[in-house]
Amino acid sequence: MDTGGLAQLDARISGCRACPRLVAWREEVARTKRAAFADETYWGRPVPGFGPADARLLIVGLAPAAHGGNRTGRMFTGDRSGDVLYQALYDVGLASQPTSVSATDGLELRGVRITAPVHCAPPDNKPTPAERDTCRPWLVTELELLRPSLRAVVILGAFGWQAALPAFAEAGWAVPKPRPAFAHGARVSLDGLELFGCFHVSQRNTFTGKLTPEMLRDVLRTAKEAAGLA
Repeated sequence: MDTGGLAQLDARISGCRACPRLVAWREEVARTKRAAFADETYWGRPVPGFGPADARLLIVGLAPAAHGGNRTGRMFTGDRSGDVLYQALYDVGLASQPTSVSATDGLELRGVRITAPVHCAPPDNKPTPAERDTCRPWLVTELELLRPSLRAVVILGAFGWQAALPAFAEAGWAVPKPRPAFAHGARVSLDGLELFGCFHVSQRNTFTGKLTPEMLRDVLRTAKEAAGLA
């Protein structure tokens, strides 16, 4: 896939219509909206990655939220999962501000980029394996473009872990066989690239205390150091 760089890749991702179920859902959500956002114009398209093209650290999530990224057009922006993630990034010095509410709020990431293996909001936050695999070439290309600078990756949740490892293999990294299992705090070395597992910043995990702010900050600090951003 010849993209001409990350900006071109992001533009191409935003126009993708490859998965009929996801296209129908994201556009239906954008039409009907949530009452709290009734006056807003929803993005309603695939959400590209966010962050600098020379990022040394990459964060891989799952997929945009229906009334978060699918509304705002930016990863983890405008929902409670994003509130937790961006506060932690700010706390460890990787974001310019602790909140991310819109694509025009002035937020800048410092040496880190955020992406997902599935770029469209899925019903019930559950992409199918076929949708995950259809979206994989975008992640593979993003990894290839980031490779010159990329030194560490934080993968949020088991779905992201299972989706990302084949993408790293396709992008040219030697992934161990059998593939390493996901765990919070897992660390895997791939040809000079350090992968870190972290529980997802979902409301279920953060509300129940399965993932606390300190746990998230600990993973991000370790990854930041591994990426040479300390």
